[in-house]
Amino acid sequence: MTRTQNDGETLRIGVVGAGIMGTSNARAVNALAGAELTAITSGTRESAEKLAGEFGGRPQVFDDYEQLIDSGPVDAVVVATPDHLHADVVVKAAAAGKHILVEKPFTTSVQDADRCVRAVREAGVIAMCIFNHRWVPAYAQAKDLIAGLGSPAVGYARKDDTIYVPTEMLNWAQNTTCAWFLSSHDIDLVTWFFDDEVEQVYATARYGKLRSLGIDTPDAIQIQARYRRGAVATFESAWIYPNTFPTMVDSYITAICDDGVIQLDRQQENVVMATPDGVKFPRNMLKRTVHGVLAGAYPDAVAHFVDCATRGVEPLITVESSRHVTAVLEAAHASIASGQPVAVPEPGRTVG
Repeated sequence: MTRTQNDGETLRIGVVGAGIMGTSNARAVNALAGAELTAITSGTRESAEKLAGEFGGRPQVFDDYEQLIDSGPVDAVVVATPDHLHADVVVKAAAAGKHILVEKPFTTSVQDADRCVRAVREAGVIAMCIFNHRWVPAYAQAKDLIAGLGSPAVGYARKDDTIYVPTEMLNWAQNTTCAWFLSSHDIDLVTWFFDDEVEQVYATARYGKLRSLGIDTPDAIQIQARYRRGAVATFESAWIYPNTFPTMVDSYITAICDDGVIQLDRQQENVVMATPDGVKFPRNMLKRTVHGVLAGAYPDAVAHFVDCATRGVEPLITVESSRHVTAVLEAAHASIASGQPVAVPEPGRTVG
């Protein structure tokens, strides 16, 4: 039985992680009428206190996630730790009866994903992986339009970052890859668009630039995917674009169906700004401030989770669909290691 909040009750939310994504989540929660940011923890108490200070010190600061979950005034937990550290927090929160919003990717192993799904379903809590791109208006519209274009045939998704991301933005880039960090979004989107699941992948990676800088992770990964009903897709990720590129991320998707094609290019989001230093395309689809109010796909996704947790209904993004994204990516990394195609493991099975 799904655990719900009482009618009219404000959802008290604690945030685990005070980095870029934890800060974004905290701000989104703080802006919602139906939610209250009540607790924060992070890798260091200093970073948690710094984020809490942004909100007048109202959220309580805890030394670690166990303490926050066990002792904090929280009904729900946002998991915004580095990619490879999600699972233990999710399982702990579920066992404590807390609703869970977890940053993407859901986990970085099928084994962890399976224990998270099991913990969530056994506890009856509401949980969602924040694949926030589903709330980008163009992507949501594309999902509706694709339904009228016949059978999906070919997908192509590119999400490439500037080198700033692995060298300056993330101090844990060596513990993840560009595919986990970037292609997870696109695998979720294309799989959602096609209303299908990937059954086999073949992937390749290029090492060089980042290793030369002391970061042992691929510069780029390409994944060739075959869906169960016959569609094929390519997922490209890289994070060695020069920092002079006008946007931090170069994001593009094509969905080809029997009776039409849809293209989605997010490099330019309606604003072009030129200064003596160069040309930029300021981002506004995911996060923006309109007349002093937070808006965009990111806060919309957080609001959806809060609404679902409050009403006790299943979110748009299920933990099972997010487990599938993890399974695709684990199979892709196994393919890189073996040089062979790898089957995507179904629930209850592991890669290999």
